[in-house]
Amino acid sequence: MANEVERDEVTGVETTGHEWDGIKELNNPLPRWWVLVFYATIAFSVLWWILYPSWPTLTGYWKGVLGSNQRLDLDRRLEEARTAQARWLEKIAELDTAAVAADPELLAFAMRGGEVVFKENCAACHGLGGAGQFNFPSLADDDWLWGGTLEEIEYTIRHGIRFAEDPETRDSQMPAFGADEILDRQQIEDVVQYVLSLSGRVEDAAAAARGEEIFAEQCAACHGVDGRGVAEIGAPDLADGIWLYGGEPKDIRAQIAQPRHGVMPGWEGRLGDEFVKMVTIYVHNLGGGE
Repeated sequence: MANEVERDEVTGVETTGHEWDGIKELNNPLPRWWVLVFYATIAFSVLWWILYPSWPTLTGYWKGVLGSNQRLDLDRRLEEARTAQARWLEKIAELDTAAVAADPELLAFAMRGGEVVFKENCAACHGLGGAGQFNFPSLADDDWLWGGTLEEIEYTIRHGIRFAEDPETRDSQMPAFGADEILDRQQIEDVVQYVLSLSGRVEDAAAAARGEEIFAEQCAACHGVDGRGVAEIGAPDLADGIWLYGGEPKDIRAQIAQPRHGVMPGWEGRLGDEFVKMVTIYVHNLGGGE
């Protein structure tokens, strides 16, 4: 005898025979629109397999009736872009950076290209838009360690800073006044107070007065008698309130006692000459340049 079909007492709909905690599953049919859409997606997928590359074969893969190939399409578009850019890149390669910056059309092209180069190679340290981050200088504040002219920026980009692989790299070293026992602890504290006073943040005027004498003897040769820095040797301005390694007393104290020295790679040989010029122009315009 065939099993009798069980129906739900409330709705009268057949059940599937499944039950969980007294809840019975109804055997409702799928909505017609849903079934039609489902069949349409199957038909669409079959059509897609026929028109475009899809299934692997013994000798390669099915290339599709339309013969579409996005890899080849991309290669074609890239080649078209390279061809379109070639005349601009050739002009930039022929001219010096200042001449490129003086030409409105080349300047616009260099700014766009320089931004791309910067994002790919420089933003990891200097941040998007050159905003900088702790231990890496901002390039958008018009405060330049090694000078902010086109020529000076280009030299820094080409040869880097303390980059051992380039004999022409920019290099300077701040003495470790604490670690090498050039100054004792109290003298360092006095210099800290004087450096703070340069930006109007002195906490101990008497200590700052003592620190001024020490600063004149030990620090002014690099940072200048007024603490405004010397770009030729990469000595930072100590009076502008902009700090690479932190501007709190503990940060200044640590830098005097055992300074940190940043390293930047040189990009000559890594980037083409025209790309070095473009990123130079882009960086120069971030902070207004000099």
